[in-house]
Amino acid sequence: MPEKHLYEYAIIRVVPRVEKEEFINVGVVLCSIQQQYLRCTAVLNEQKLKALDPETDTETIRKHLQAFIQVCEGKNANSPISKEPIASRFRWLTAVRSSIIQTSRPHPGISPDLDETVDALLKAYVQ
Repeated sequence: MPEKHLYEYAIIRVVPRVEKEEFINVGVVLCSIQQQYLRCTAVLNEQKLKALDPETDTETIRKHLQAFIQVCEGKNANSPISKEPIASRFRWLTAVRSSIIQTSRPHPGISPDLDETVDALLKAYVQ
């Protein structure tokens, strides 16, 4: 029987007009501290985004999403958070904030395959 891993995940959201609090789900960030695993993936559906706000600057949003992913991966040279341990990066990425890129509250789970779980969560909540 495969070993099961405890994890936490959050859904990544784009909120084009923060004051309206309307959003679309665009990705997933998943962390397993025991496995030293932190991964996020995002897919921006421009059609849905434009339905919320036709004047949204999608290029700027793509840049913000890319920076979010780079912090998750520890590859954003401009961010000191990128140098932090996995648990700290996950907590920073999922902190409540009033910005264009937000996340849901973290939720726990158990999985034998964390990569498959990220893909399944993305399919269930984003695509």
